[in-house]
Amino acid sequence: MSVLLLLISALVLIYLGIGGTTAAAVMSIATVVGLFQDEWHLISILCGGVLLALALILVIPGDLRLDKLSRPLLGWVRSRLPKLSDTEAEALKSGSVDWDGELFSGKPKWNKLLDAKPAHLTSEEQAFLDGPVEKLCAMLDDWKITHEQYDLPDKVWKFIRENGFFGLVIPKEDGGLGFSNTAHSEIVMKISTRSVSAAVTVMVPNSLGPGELLMHYGTDEQKQHYLPRLAGGDEIPCFALTSPVAGSDAGAIPDKGIVCKGKWNGKEVLGLKVTWNKRYITLAPVATLIGLAIKVYDPDKLLGDSDEIGVTCVLVPKDTDGVNAGARHLPMNTVFMNGPTWGNDVFIPMEQVIGGQDMLGKGWTMLLECLSIGRSISLPALGTGAGKVASLATGSYAYTREQFGRTISQFEGVQEALEPIAGYTYMMDAARLLTSGMLDRGVRPSVPSAVLKYRNTDLMREVINHAMDVVAGRGVITGPRNFLARAYQAVPIGITVEGANILTRSLMIFGQGSIRCHPFIVEEIEAAGMEDEDKAAKKFDGIFYRHLAHTTRNALRALLLGLTRGWAESVPRQGNIKSSYRQLARFSAAFALMTDVTLLTVGGGLKARQRLSGRMADCLVQLYYATAVIKQWHEEGYPDDQRPLVEWCLQTCLRDLQGSMREAIINFPVPALRWPLRLLVFPLGATGLNGPDDKLGAQVAESIVKDTPVRQRISRGTYTTMDPEDPLGRVLNAYKLANETADMRSRLHDAMRNRDEDELGGIDLLMGHQRKELVDWACAQGVVKADECDKLLEALEALYDVIRVDAFDADGLKALSRCAKGKRKVVERPPRDEK
Repeated sequence: MSVLLLLISALVLIYLGIGGTTAAAVMSIATVVGLFQDEWHLISILCGGVLLALALILVIPGDLRLDKLSRPLLGWVRSRLPKLSDTEAEALKSGSVDWDGELFSGKPKWNKLLDAKPAHLTSEEQAFLDGPVEKLCAMLDDWKITHEQYDLPDKVWKFIRENGFFGLVIPKEDGGLGFSNTAHSEIVMKISTRSVSAAVTVMVPNSLGPGELLMHYGTDEQKQHYLPRLAGGDEIPCFALTSPVAGSDAGAIPDKGIVCKGKWNGKEVLGLKVTWNKRYITLAPVATLIGLAIKVYDPDKLLGDSDEIGVTCVLVPKDTDGVNAGARHLPMNTVFMNGPTWGNDVFIPMEQVIGGQDMLGKGWTMLLECLSIGRSISLPALGTGAGKVASLATGSYAYTREQFGRTISQFEGVQEALEPIAGYTYMMDAARLLTSGMLDRGVRPSVPSAVLKYRNTDLMREVINHAMDVVAGRGVITGPRNFLARAYQAVPIGITVEGANILTRSLMIFGQGSIRCHPFIVEEIEAAGMEDEDKAAKKFDGIFYRHLAHTTRNALRALLLGLTRGWAESVPRQGNIKSSYRQLARFSAAFALMTDVTLLTVGGGLKARQRLSGRMADCLVQLYYATAVIKQWHEEGYPDDQRPLVEWCLQTCLRDLQGSMREAIINFPVPALRWPLRLLVFPLGATGLNGPDDKLGAQVAESIVKDTPVRQRISRGTYTTMDPEDPLGRVLNAYKLANETADMRSRLHDAMRNRDEDELGGIDLLMGHQRKELVDWACAQGVVKADECDKLLEALEALYDVIRVDAFDADGLKALSRCAKGKRKVVERPPRDEK
């Protein structure tokens, strides 16, 4: 009994998170009570006493624990911890941990999520969206930009410069607008619903680029000189990281800078002789200021004893001798400025190092800090914008398009496609706002930025593909009428840039998150890396046993919450979604347990276990997006008309979370642990979370078809126009007229269906485009009133116009072909004689 009571008390204490002297006292009392129950039997005294002694050694720090347990364990842990490259070690030091840390903890504090300051726009920021952004969108004709001009028109470039679009986040005192990260996201998102090329042009100078780096790391002189010029558009910046061989891995880039002396403005100064060959660099063809990530070497020891100084960020004016830029890539039929840049032995002074000479070798940290900002805003905003415009346009089209006498939005097959368009768009928007809110609070979310970039661009692909399925032939034909083509073609760009999604999912999200967001691993790595063995052992001694209790507690929580379906967990009552809270708490504990088991058993081999890492990343993605949906609904006051959307999102995330965790367990690389993990995580089986049913799915599909506040909420932030000559305006105008004439058209359809089938009349021979004759017949038959005829005709004209596609003059296309022949000349970079 002494052993049993000791074990029970220990497990309860671990579950409740109680340690130290309190735990020691409780376990001692439990053991004594057990001994009393056993009438002080010798075996009970021996077994209970030995186990109690071991337990006390574990919970109470002392020299015995330090020397006999911690020192030997430290050596073992060193062999299990993942081996980190220099760039990975720098990555762990960059950024900060916020809500992602709660998800990794196994016991998320829901109040931290609900009470966090939400994303918010000031009145000035909203006015900018309603004014200059709206005007910019109205100036954009994406068909002409893409197929005729291959660039933004000069008047658009001028408008962007003069209205501060290149200085959205630069402080006002430096000439910028000083907007929040949320405003930055909203602006990029709205422009992207009009033109991907324009959105990319605006977003790049405001995310990863010279401006962001100068704001955080530039010298006072650099800030005073460059920031006002960047904000006003006098300088157009780009930042070149990607190399043909190394990709975006700054630790492997071959581009170099050699410390030397050279001439600058007529004087001999200390500087760098820079050689680079970069590609995929947005704005490089038009940039006047080129930011570069290079590796700096000092072979002549001009700065000290080290030959290799490390990754460094520098600024190279375009007009510097030896700089090459101007050639263009054409990314998937979008025409934002993107291209290669290269140079050979280009000399720049130390004053062109971002942050000055003191920042030599610190470029990777600088990039990681700023990359987390850009990845949290730019591409997630593009993905959300695509979802919003797809929801608005496809929902409208599905309502206006009729087949077999019914709107196709009533077909269950079409509803199956509309459902994820609406649900995923709401989900993307919620995650976008959760993360931009973090940024506005000063958080630098390195792991959430990877989660958001990966998932929003992936969901963008899902949404656009479903939209194309609904629009069908109307979306396949390229032309000025097509409202989906550019988003469809741009999908692979978002998937690929700023860390290809395959690598982001299989290496970055869980690979970095399992360490960066873990409550103990970072400190254990620091202890393992200390050269002073005594200090290392003491630091490790203060961490490891708390880590051990943390893992055990999450195993107990996963088991108990799995057995009770989460009912053993206390959760918030707001919104009446307690069942979802409970399941999320359960899976957070299971995820934390799986993280520790993975690090313990796979350790340094995690980078080679990319299937496991990818599945664990999927688990984190679902946890993050489900909680983002809860946060968003909370901030909007739990409106009941959004409940179907919220329930759909939560049920979808939980279903996918269950599936990803099950796949991770049944394929776990240590076969002996598969059944124990399955019993702990899924004690009642991996069932019960089946996702939304058909009834809920139909409600969600309807949310972007019916003209309701929910439809407006899903598409909030989209640029809209009712111009029937505009590709999107044509659909929205038809949708408006279809709603206004729904009763008239219903009467018309009924009259046509109820005619005597044996009487063949002129009405049967009308073609689809003969709408005037059809309306005249309806008026003559008394189906519609005389004062309704014009409105009905206008609606029928619009409904026919919305399904039309473009057809081009054959001779014109031949002439275009003749003009284009030989005009696209491939540029060698660098030229062969420079290699």
